[in-house]
Amino acid sequence: QLDPENTGFIGVETFASLVHSHELPLDPAKLDMLVALAQGNDEGQVCYQELVDLISSKRSSSFKRAIANGQRALPRDVLLDETGLGFYKRFVRYVAYEILPCEMDRRWYFYQHRTCPPPVFMAAVTLTQIIVFLCYGARLNKWVLQTYHPEYMKSPLVYHPGHRARAWRFVTYMFMHVGLEQLGFNALLQLMIGVPLEMVHGILRISFLYLAGVLAGSLTVSITDMRAPLVGGSGG
Repeated sequence: QLDPENTGFIGVETFASLVHSHELPLDPAKLDMLVALAQGNDEGQVCYQELVDLISSKRSSSFKRAIANGQRALPRDVLLDETGLGFYKRFVRYVAYEILPCEMDRRWYFYQHRTCPPPVFMAAVTLTQIIVFLCYGARLNKWVLQTYHPEYMKSPLVYHPGHRARAWRFVTYMFMHVGLEQLGFNALLQLMIGVPLEMVHGILRISFLYLAGVLAGSLTVSITDMRAPLVGGSGG
C-alpha cells in the first residue's frame, strides 16, 4: 500500500507516520538508526532491505556503536563535494567509497576515522615477503623459478606435505615466492586491496582473515597433492 510501484523504498515521512500509528511498539534505538539511514541518502527514503536488516540486527557493529554513542549527527553535505582535503583525507574518502556500500556508513567512517592504529599488518607482511625474496635471490643468484634450486627447497619456510610435522611451515610459506612475477602480483594485491580493507575493518579482522587463507592453502595442498611444494601469499 505504501509502495504501489514496488520500488522497495518509501519516504521517511510516510514511514514515521506508519510507526506512530502501528499497534506494536518498536525499539526506539532501531527507529533512530533507520531514520539516520534515510537521512543518509539524497531522496530521504527508507529501503525495505535496510528495514529487514535492522529489525533482524544485521547492521554492522561499527554503525551500531556510532548510533549508540550519539555520533550520527554528521554533516549533511555530499562526501564527494568536500573540498580542501589533504592527500590522506582524500585517500580515506576513496577507501570509504571503495569498501563501504552504504552512504551513511561511508560518511560515518570518513568523519570518525583515526590514524591510530595504522594499517600496519598488510604492509609488514608485504615488506617481509620482499626482504625474504631479495635475500634468497642474492644468495642463490636466481630471481625466477627459485623452487627449482635445491638450496631453495631446503629452506625452513617452504611448505611441503612431507614436512607436516613442522607445524610452522603451514604458515611461513607465505613469505616465500617463486619469482618476481608472483611476488609482484601478490604485493600489489595486498597493498591495493588489503591496506584499504585493514583501514576499515582493523588489524585483528584482516590478520585473522589473511592467515586463515594461508592456512587453508597449505591444508588443501596436504590432501590434494602430496608431492607439491607450496610457496607464496596467494592463499591469504
